[in-house]
Amino acid sequence: MTVNDALKAAVSQIAPACEISGANPARVAKALLMQHLGVKIEWIFLNLNRELEDADGYFTLAKRFANHEPLEYITGEAGFYGLSFNVKKGVLIPRPETEILVERSLEVLSNLPARNEPPLVAEIGVGSGIISICLALNSNAKIIASDISDDALNLARQNAAKFGVEDRIEFIKCAYLDQIYGQFDLLVSNPPYIAQDYRLDKFVLNEPHEALFGGAAGDEILKNIILIAKNRGVKYLACEMGYDQKASLESVLELSGFEAEFYRDLAGFDRGFVARNIFTNF
Repeated sequence: MTVNDALKAAVSQIAPACEISGANPARVAKALLMQHLGVKIEWIFLNLNRELEDADGYFTLAKRFANHEPLEYITGEAGFYGLSFNVKKGVLIPRPETEILVERSLEVLSNLPARNEPPLVAEIGVGSGIISICLALNSNAKIIASDISDDALNLARQNAAKFGVEDRIEFIKCAYLDQIYGQFDLLVSNPPYIAQDYRLDKFVLNEPHEALFGGAAGDEILKNIILIAKNRGVKYLACEMGYDQKASLESVLELSGFEAEFYRDLAGFDRGFVARNIFTNF
């Protein structure tokens, strides 16, 4: 079987799953082949008529995708903020909309009053490390990041080392900020915020549920984070949220002494907020 024949067969095999994920079957088939052979896309175009070695191994990867395993778990990597991060099953896959949260957080850090020591940032729910690492790469902040998952923390440490910022981020296993101390200039989080009864597609359901579902209404963890930020005297709070949670979170933020600005994602949905603690001296 030639490389071209194998690609065509794989496209047929994965087409139904691509309808669910919205992915392009031809692109997925090529990505799987690149993973299988350890080659770049140019190699595929130059070797379409070459006999494919270990075709069974290639179709095993295609079967995994056809069974709704996310492509990022199969390839072991995901693009975010122009970088390639390591990902693994059991840890949430980075989403493009979270890049907006990174941008808004960097804006906060760049506008802080100048002082001798670097700003102190906390992240709740570090996952694969994408937010903390991007902040470390693009600011002089000292970052402390928490997660309750050993898999997530280990992966975040790997990614931090990959990008040379392991000495700028301290990773701690705990819920919220339970074992983290300090006066933080910024608390950032992309927590679980999906309502428990919300229907997700089969690909997303292969990701860790504890990183997806935020409770019956979905905003319970976000509300806890706001209260923690209030009680800890955090100066700025930046969070991603669900598209339908602006009204409920706006009320909690106001009652907690935060002046919030909400932002939308590229699809036009409410997706997050940046809030300033009006009772904290800057």
